[in-house]
Amino acid sequence: LGSGSRMLETREEELTTVRVQDPRVQNEGSWNSYVDYKIFLHTNSKAFTAKTSCVRRRYREFVWLRRQLQKNAGLVPVPELPGKSTFFVGSTDEFIEKRRQGLQQFLEKVVQNVVLLSDSRLHLFLQSQLSVPEIEACVQGQGSQTVTGAILHYAMSNCGWG
Repeated sequence: LGSGSRMLETREEELTTVRVQDPRVQNEGSWNSYVDYKIFLHTNSKAFTAKTSCVRRRYREFVWLRRQLQKNAGLVPVPELPGKSTFFVGSTDEFIEKRRQGLQQFLEKVVQNVVLLSDSRLHLFLQSQLSVPEIEACVQGQGSQTVTGAILHYAMSNCGWG
């Protein structure tokens, strides 16, 4: 058969695509309005429980995630988040788009880092719709489900595909 058959044996390269898209203003017009973003993940990496997932997260949840990753990563540098600019010059749409790009770059860097990828909070953030307190409880074993269980439950319920 020659060298052609050896090509099939090389294992598939691990790829993870993460997209931050579809920013939506929630509670528009009220004092507690905020923007959340759809995070779409598609991967063949063994590091992830579900191969595709889709969740919505807001900026302050990203801030929490980064803080947690930093706490657990030791000396591994955690990528920066886009700034929390309160005095933004330009249109709101422009600001939201810049932030969306920054959040996407943040996640792209995070999922490329083996140390950060081992943090179960990251997986719950990306692959379940659990709130921050629920993620904490789950990681500490105080939730009703394991980390894997929570992710699989979310993946099976398909609630991310609305």
